[in-house]
Amino acid sequence: MAKIRQGIMGPFSGKIGPIIGSSWKNISYIKSAPVDNGQPRAFTPAKLANQQRFKLMNDFLDPFQPFITIGFANLASNKTELNAAFMVNFREAMELVDWAYQIRYDKLCLSKGNLPGLEAIVVQRMASAKLLINWDPTIVFAAANDQVMLVVYCPDLKMADGFVGFAQRSSGSVRFKMPIKMQHHAVELYLSMVSLNSKKISNSQYLGRMEP
Repeated sequence: MAKIRQGIMGPFSGKIGPIIGSSWKNISYIKSAPVDNGQPRAFTPAKLANQQRFKLMNDFLDPFQPFITIGFANLASNKTELNAAFMVNFREAMELVDWAYQIRYDKLCLSKGNLPGLEAIVVQRMASAKLLINWDPTIVFAAANDQVMLVVYCPDLKMADGFVGFAQRSSGSVRFKMPIKMQHHAVELYLSMVSLNSKKISNSQYLGRMEP
């Protein structure tokens, strides 16, 4: 049974014959009800490949959720931050290699916005699994108290770590001690800038891979 909440011409929820009405994030949808003929569904190779591609990106983005929630907050209108990040990275951060899709770490986007990023960034991997990051603290079209968001990702462990706000744009440098688990593994590094009130965000910057 379906319910019409805003009159006969309004959206409805529930099932009427072969169609289903529903809503999500205040958006109304109508879709066909699934047909069950008792037979297992057959998928074409292209359909299976696309499903695998979706699963690869979904699983990959999962460890980044705390950072994506900040980095895509301004693009999450009528969708979640994770969905917004998925749409961008599904298009731009995947490539087909030897008939299998892989993640392009250099194309990965963890934040998207108009806030200026940092210039002249230099990263060093020091003893005791510490990272030293230096940049030009010159302030142009930005605020001195913009916050640094650093994301450290270990492909071997499928683990992400980092911080938001340990350093400001005007600081010029920051040190970060990686988790012990990452100490003997290569890591991929990403940096974004976030305004103090979190209203503005920069595009994430890929800082490269650091070997152990």
